[in-house]
Amino acid sequence: MTANLTPVAKFDFVTVLSQAAAAYRQQKDTRSNTETLVNALLQAEKSAKQERLTYPFESLLGKWQLCFATGTKKAREHGGIVLGKGLYVPKFIKIHVSFDATLEQDSHRGEICNQVELGQLLLKLTGPVKYTGKKNLLAFDFNQMLISLFGRVVYNRPIRSGKVQTEDFYNQPIAQLPFFAFFLVTEDFIAARGRGGGLAFWIRETKE
Repeated sequence: MTANLTPVAKFDFVTVLSQAAAAYRQQKDTRSNTETLVNALLQAEKSAKQERLTYPFESLLGKWQLCFATGTKKAREHGGIVLGKGLYVPKFIKIHVSFDATLEQDSHRGEICNQVELGQLLLKLTGPVKYTGKKNLLAFDFNQMLISLFGRVVYNRPIRSGKVQTEDFYNQPIAQLPFFAFFLVTEDFIAARGRGGGLAFWIRETKE
């Protein structure tokens, strides 16, 4: 089924995430504690799987500010990984991700831009993306890096950290690429699990 982007208030996890997004955007200290937020994200992920929700690529387009993320750690007893406690992104650091669609007929292709701002330092990584709507998987690969200091570009070159060249990217299996598995997409925020197992929660960038 195709998901309705309008949040359903009866789900507790939507309320928790909505309140966390509003508090973070307004820089208030009324944010949910990290354990509550992680539980809300896990509930949202479980609900998406149970309801087999799918989201169109168009719903991801735009610029999103990273609000909260969890790391992962290896589980000694059972092997594999478990979630870390999670951390709100400090206010003095701005981390954004943006998705743009290509002008081609294939509506599941586009570009990703991930940027980090720390004072007058800006680091920006860009590259291609492809989206598989059935499982809400967005694969990507960074192939260009830009570094700016005090508004002046000091580095802007292709990088070799990308696994494949752009022209070959779309032929690569998603399992061999970095990806996000989105499980909640609304007009105001999005949430996904990364290939490494961590969770990420972004809020839509608003014009000041």
